[in-house]
Amino acid sequence: MNVYNRTTTDMIQGIFANDVTVVSQAITLIESTKPSHRTIANEIIESCLTKEVDTLRIGITGVPGAGKSTFIAQFGKLLTAQGKRVAVLTIDPSSSRTKGSILGDKTRMGELVKDPNAYIRPSPSGSSLGGVTRKTRESISILEAAGYDIIIIETMGVGQSETAVHNMVDFFLLLKLAGAGDELQGIKRGIVEMADAIVINKADGNNVQNAKLAQLELKRALHMFPPKENGWSTEILTCSALENIGLETIWHLITSYSETMKKSGFFKSNRKEQNENWLLQYLEQELLLDFYRNPTTKKMLPLLKQEVISGNISPFSAAEKLLEALRKS
Repeated sequence: MNVYNRTTTDMIQGIFANDVTVVSQAITLIESTKPSHRTIANEIIESCLTKEVDTLRIGITGVPGAGKSTFIAQFGKLLTAQGKRVAVLTIDPSSSRTKGSILGDKTRMGELVKDPNAYIRPSPSGSSLGGVTRKTRESISILEAAGYDIIIIETMGVGQSETAVHNMVDFFLLLKLAGAGDELQGIKRGIVEMADAIVINKADGNNVQNAKLAQLELKRALHMFPPKENGWSTEILTCSALENIGLETIWHLITSYSETMKKSGFFKSNRKEQNENWLLQYLEQELLLDFYRNPTTKKMLPLLKQEVISGNISPFSAAEKLLEALRKS
């Protein structure tokens, strides 16, 4: 019996039946760092991965203020109105001091939260790279096994998490603003290269012309980029999430992309490559945890830190001593 007084079998059956309470409990289990919880979580994930699913994973990023929450709320409602079941994983910034997080996306997506065909899960970023939680991939597996057709992952948009999210989704969307100095300034080449579509949001009222100009500038800039490995050319679109303008065009583009990639075989090969990356990243995480949990290295680390700070030993020699101790223990 686990922490929720359910057997692992009961939880798996609950997930397959889309019992929202069980789905939430399962995601909480996989986010836990307790070894006993991890054992149960691993069994659940193994079972979820055996279920054949036909899903689409969409990553959405953008600078703070680009309107990501409003966009996802309206976009999600568009999809559920078409009979789709939508799950949203939002990554909230955690305080580096208190480890607390705001977890405010549910309040910003009020109408979508009430939709019976939608599920929203805010997760604190913790200490993971750029705000992507270590367990996001496992959460995707649970939600897909629960019958959600579309999985949307929203990043904090701080510039580091994009690569991690890109490596776990089928379509990557970059949300931008016009008239805020955000058209090309500060735009990272790597993020643009990853984006399958760039959408300029808040194209309404007096900002429509600015959005069109930004769209034109971005189209010109993209001519300097080499073609993608899969042959897809990044599309530049405008929308107003607030006024529900342009969202259907964006969905049409995403479905067109999905169909094209499935016909070419890229969709499946990309998923396989992502699974390989999942394995390697998990190994790296577990090896790092083993290092910090090991009694010998745990005892040696603070002492060698002081030696490095004092200049008595180089960081490289200290690291070698620690790794040698780990190998022998």
